[in-house]
Amino acid sequence: MRPPRSARASAASSWILAALPLLFGLVSSDCECGYSMTTGSDGALHVFADLHETDFVHVDITGDGEGEASHGWAPQGYNISSQASRGPFGESFAVRNVMSNTIKSPDTFSGPGTLGLDAGLLLVVRNVRQEDKIPVAEVSTTGLHYFYGTFRAGIKTTDVSGTCSAFFWYQNDTQEIDIEFLSAQFDKAKGIFPVNFVLQSKEAATAGYNAANTTGLRQVNLPFDPSTDFHEYRFDFLPDKVSFYADGELLAEATGSGVPTTPGHIMLSHWSNGNPGWSQGPPTVDAVTTVSYVKAYFNSSLEQRQRDFALRCKDPAAVSAVCAIPDHNATFFFSNSDNLTPNQTDYGDPNNSEPGNSGGKDDENGARMLVVHVWAFWLVMAVIYASF
Repeated sequence: MRPPRSARASAASSWILAALPLLFGLVSSDCECGYSMTTGSDGALHVFADLHETDFVHVDITGDGEGEASHGWAPQGYNISSQASRGPFGESFAVRNVMSNTIKSPDTFSGPGTLGLDAGLLLVVRNVRQEDKIPVAEVSTTGLHYFYGTFRAGIKTTDVSGTCSAFFWYQNDTQEIDIEFLSAQFDKAKGIFPVNFVLQSKEAATAGYNAANTTGLRQVNLPFDPSTDFHEYRFDFLPDKVSFYADGELLAEATGSGVPTTPGHIMLSHWSNGNPGWSQGPPTVDAVTTVSYVKAYFNSSLEQRQRDFALRCKDPAAVSAVCAIPDHNATFFFSNSDNLTPNQTDYGDPNNSEPGNSGGKDDENGARMLVVHVWAFWLVMAVIYASF
């Protein structure tokens, strides 16, 4: 005998309630409440809401060679005088000095690219001057909303004397965090390979922007030659301090009034102005510094990103709601995995590189979510119909 309709409806309702979490759980995402790390000498835990990862080994950001923005980056093209550069020579930042040497196979991470050089983003300082200017290279993120966070780059510096290779956060000349390599300081015979950690501040401006005359400079000798292989350089920018790392090892910390208080953007540059107190040079041959990746995990100053985060982060204590950032891992990118960048800007689409947009893999995840939701809806409706 068939059960009464009321009993069938009750059973169907119970089944539906039990099945819904399983059905809709198929599209749940991890990292909805951000990305975590421990930092500084106190090992404090911090969580950041947003990310911007770029694998320069497999991604070409140079576009058509005209300086167009791609993947959230833009090669820079402008000139500055010797007076503005604070050296005997001016600088000519040229788009053509930013080159991409990518590996086409996604299964290979390192090795020679098509130019016979290391794979990655090539930043070139030329040895042939253009009148009184040295041709140099620079790229910048298109967004100016990068606030507190952890910022990491895989870099192999030039071994040609007379240039400065820099990975830095910038808002203006008194709100700046720098990691700088002065190739003229390298002494291979003695094993001396300094890296300069700098906070450009109002104090630095008063000192004529000579970091050596401020408390914002920390110079540390690296235990390796930065020009022979890629290493990860990192700075963690927090409200009260900046911590500097190489290959996951804490090397220096800076506190005080030099710590920036505003959002800014991320930059990579390779330059020379002949200043005997800093870059020296210019180089006698073309000099190339190569960047294999940049990974930024940060809190955005954009209101839309903040609203998106509030909507997606329902329970920070839930399992996998916060994802730990792998330490010193060159080949791992959250954005290369499914469902680890929920509601984030996806810079994989060169036509969708502006902050606040959502495209590429995010759109694929959204489409997948819609399909599963529709499928679940009609399945539930079919069960209800069959129960009456």
